[in-house]
Formats: sequence, C-alpha cells, structure tokens
Amino acid sequence: MNTAYIKRREYGRIQLYRSGGEKALPGEIWIVQSERGIDYGRVVNRIRNLREEPSPRSLIRRATEEDLLVIEKNAADAKDTFRICQEKIEAKELEMKLVRVEYSFDRSRLLFYFTAEGRIDFRELVKELAGIFKTRIEMRQIGVRDEARMMGGVGPCGRVLCCTGFLQDFEPINIRMAKNQRLSLDPDKISGVCGRLFCCLKYEDEFYQACRRHLPKEGAEVKTEGGRGKVVDFNCIRSSVTVEFEDGRRSVYPADQVSNPHPTREK
Repeated sequence: MNTAYIKRREYGRIQLYRSGGEKALPGEIWIVQSERGIDYGRVVNRIRNLREEPSPRSLIRRATEEDLLVIEKNAADAKDTFRICQEKIEAKELEMKLVRVEYSFDRSRLLFYFTAEGRIDFRELVKELAGIFKTRIEMRQIGVRDEARMMGGVGPCGRVLCCTGFLQDFEPINIRMAKNQRLSLDPDKISGVCGRLFCCLKYEDEFYQACRRHLPKEGAEVKTEGGRGKVVDFNCIRSSVTVEFEDGRRSVYPADQVSNPHPTREK
C-alpha cells in the first residue's frame, strides 16, 4: 500500500494518507478523504518525527483540471464570504477577529477561523451565516500562533515563518531559553510576528543547556596560563570563557585550558 504526506489546503497540518493505487509525488495536488469529508491537499516530502498512527485518511485521486478550477472558485468565493461575515460581526459588535474563511473541497462545510480574548456567543451569527450560504457552518477559535501560521510571512532570518513552513505542533517556549542563549531580552528582538517568543528558541536549547552545565559559570575563580582570574563571560559556540584578572585585564581562553572550572548548576 502506498502512503503520502499531505498538507491539507494551504495552511493545514501535514498528515499521513494511504492509497492502494498509484504513487503520489511531492508537489502534486490530490483530492483526499479525511475524517471530516472530502478535501484536497498538496503532497510534501516526509516530515521527520511525524507520528504515523493508523488513520482512516486516504487518497482519492490526483487533482484534475476540473478539480483545480473548483479549488480556485472556492478560494475566490471565500473572499466574498469573509467580507459578509466581517460585516455581520461588526453589526453584532462581537469581540472577535476574523482571520480566515475556507470552503471544504465539496463545499459541504464552511469554516471560519477567528481569534478572541475569551469565549464568544456566536450562535446567532452561525444561524445567519447558515441561512445565507446554505451549508454547514463551523466556527473555530484559534490562537495568535495559529493566526501567524495562516497569515504567513518572513522572519528576521529571511526565511518563511517556521509555523507556516514546517512546524506541526507549537511547543512551549519560555524566556529562560533566550537567557541560555545570551540573547537580548528586549521583547521586540526575540518575538515573532505573532507577538510570542520565537519558536526557533527551542531548536538549540538542548545544546545551550548542555553548554552551561560543562562550562565554568560566571563568577567562578579559575587558573589560566596568565594567572588566576574570574570568569566574566562565556561563548558556547566557541566553547571559550572570558577571564578577568585582578589588574583589570581580560583574556579569552578555550574552556579546556582553564583549571578548576565549576560547572553551572541549573535549578
């Protein structure tokens, strides 16, 4: 049985699909059977660490020219639907921000993604929208990181946002990760377009934690070829420490060239 990794719609999750027929190739658009009905997605390369649990998801067919026209029409109609829904939200003075509107491929469902500070009573809104569009309405409240994933953009590194490009799950990020990497704690410099801490702070955190355990900690007294001094800084990438001597001189030494280092004890 052939399998393929499919990214549903434009900003959906990457999931494993199965097929008993021809092989799906990266870049191709396929019509798929998901847990919620018929939809479409693009074949992507295998994602490392993606959980491959048994699933009822399956490939139906490679998208035809007619299928692509349906996808294009659904996207165009979604823009008009977004405008109508936004007008209804404003008229009802609902404290919610509409982010995106999507039709399922077969138009059996109309999905509205929104952000809000708390719970929103949108029952009347759903009734009106169902009356207008004559299909099942689903309102999905998402977080600011999900909003960034959907809106897309480019990070300060010059690459597409991680959440849009490849991240499957949002792992907890905390300020301690920035401290471990000796980064500025200015929120404007370590926060993404979503206003939360950069997801990439997580990528190298394990390395920096190991570094801090094995390098002399700041304030430790060490012996070097230049005499005794105190560690005032360290560099994990170069595995070096900066030592200040009593006369005010400062020198940089490889960590393995200072004696009596005291490993940092993280609490």
